[in-house]
Amino acid sequence: MQAIRSILVVLEPDRPEGLALKRAKLIAGVTQSHLHLLICDRKGNHADYLSDLADSLKAEGYSVTTQEAWLENLHQTIIAAQQAEGCGLVIKQHVPDNPLKKAILTPDDWKLLRYCPGPVLMVKTDKPWSGGNILAAVDVGNSDGEHRTLHATIVSHGYDIASLAHGTLHVISAHPSPMLSAADPTFQLKETIEARYRDECRAFQAEYDVSDERLHIEEGPADVLIPFVAHKLEAAVTVIGTVARSGLSGALIGNTAEVVLDTLESDVLVLKPEAIIAHLEELVAQR
Repeated sequence: MQAIRSILVVLEPDRPEGLALKRAKLIAGVTQSHLHLLICDRKGNHADYLSDLADSLKAEGYSVTTQEAWLENLHQTIIAAQQAEGCGLVIKQHVPDNPLKKAILTPDDWKLLRYCPGPVLMVKTDKPWSGGNILAAVDVGNSDGEHRTLHATIVSHGYDIASLAHGTLHVISAHPSPMLSAADPTFQLKETIEARYRDECRAFQAEYDVSDERLHIEEGPADVLIPFVAHKLEAAVTVIGTVARSGLSGALIGNTAEVVLDTLESDVLVLKPEAIIAHLEELVAQR
């Protein structure tokens, strides 16, 4: 996160608590990042609000620009601004859709997570990050090159957040239940599965100083275990990644990140591998 030079902050004037801006100021205060404030609105009548807010932030020592825009929909407006400004992080407050609406329409925040060519921080709470637990969720059962790189990125970002917040980094990986019919004997016993998963974590444990006590290898579905462990730890931030399934044409996010977005009680940082980011950038450029 230290490499982030510019942060896109999605502002919603009808939500006066300003949780996204609060997190952006925390990160920019440490990384010296530029803040680009965006209001997504068809009417374009927030110039005075943005001007006053920018003046206030500049007086506090922040580098700030502002923008009001609207394209076809919310997520495309955000992504266009992110690409135009070269922002290395998007921060937005997340408000869950009601279950009925979500059953009929794909939520805007899910679309942003799917199609944004860069990290997205969804802010869900005003809980202080300072001194809190940071949970990095990895899937070490997938150990191909793309996943290994993504695991390192997830743990690295978790480590950076823990450092800037003077917090404690924890790592979780969910593993499948034992199957006596499994071709690999490792996956026939819970103990051997857990041992395999712990072995896969050794490298980043050493690099990022994650003790065995802070490495949580649990049996069960990731979309259940991640919120459970995050709740148990009272995590301030959960860092999660996604790798596209077969074929990049849809560039669809693995649904774990979408499912846990509403169930997690922490802020959520979602990361993607470079190959997916490059593909999504191409899609944006073609529009």
